Amino acid sequence: MRVLRILSLCLVMSLGVGASDFEWVQLYKEGGARAIEQKIDTMMQMPEFWSEALKEQDTRFGYYEDLKYLFVATKNTPTLKLYVLENDKWNEKLNINSLVGSKSGHKEKEGDLATPIGVYTLNARLTNLPPYYGPLAFATNYPNLYDRLQKRTGYGIWIHGMPLDGNREEQNTQGCIAIENDKLSSVDKMINYRESLLITYENNKIPEIKKEDLSKILADFYVWKNAWKVSDAEKYLGFYSQEFKRFDGMNYEDFAQNKRRIFKKNEKKEIIFSKVNIAPYPNDVNKNLFRISFFEDYKAPSYSFRGAKELYVELKDSKMQILAEQ
Repeated sequence: MRVLRILSLCLVMSLGVGASDFEWVQLYKEGGARAIEQKIDTMMQMPEFWSEALKEQDTRFGYYEDLKYLFVATKNTPTLKLYVLENDKWNEKLNINSLVGSKSGHKEKEGDLATPIGVYTLNARLTNLPPYYGPLAFATNYPNLYDRLQKRTGYGIWIHGMPLDGNREEQNTQGCIAIENDKLSSVDKMINYRESLLITYENNKIPEIKKEDLSKILADFYVWKNAWKVSDAEKYLGFYSQEFKRFDGMNYEDFAQNKRRIFKKNEKKEIIFSKVNIAPYPNDVNKNLFRISFFEDYKAPSYSFRGAKELYVELKDSKMQILAEQ
């Protein structure tokens, strides 16, 4: 529903508020579906459009087209909250104390007893576990791409329950987030883990996301896409930080050289993005970071791709700068 409303707003703004059916038909008659598509593409590259599109949306925790459940965890006062998206509003369904790892700050290496700070998908629902973990657990994808490029190690970071034998003498975990078993069972009945995301913060003063920042990122995201589509190498590369690392470790210089070579072919491309999600990315270096996930359908004579993609970006000097990509 959110995507449909955005597309409708694109059409209204491109033709003007109150456009008549005749004007819609004229646009189609003059240029066909391609003319309407081009209008929409142009509008989606404008921050002003996104400011209007986001005006009535609940963007406290980011922008989401393909997410229904959001866990928000804090470490200094260990708390886990669950929000469910209902009628375009994030409604709080759970707010309880939790146990986390004893080490503050980012998780840096295996065995350091730190709960990670960042944004993580839930990639499995686990049962038949040792009694220590309670009745079930939700596994996260730590280390994510950004963690791996920061040389962070470790694995097995879960949201799980309390020991089934009732022994809770240990008030810390090995890096996981633990909650009472009855609450975990309630959560299990409430969510689909495949449509969930976990954001973990160090402090409980969680900054509310600025609509202005989201509008700028969304506009730049679609300018980046269009530059890619038309093989404008310099505009495309202008969205990459000099600190950029690709998923395989390729640095900016090698990546730019490779892209310039590919763009010189000037191939006709079809690029469709859907299921766009933008989450704030907590960090301890005071950068305005975000994780962008989306589904990409890419077709060109020499290469085709359909699948999930991830960008880790910094909003710096009012421009999106890509730090990592997969």
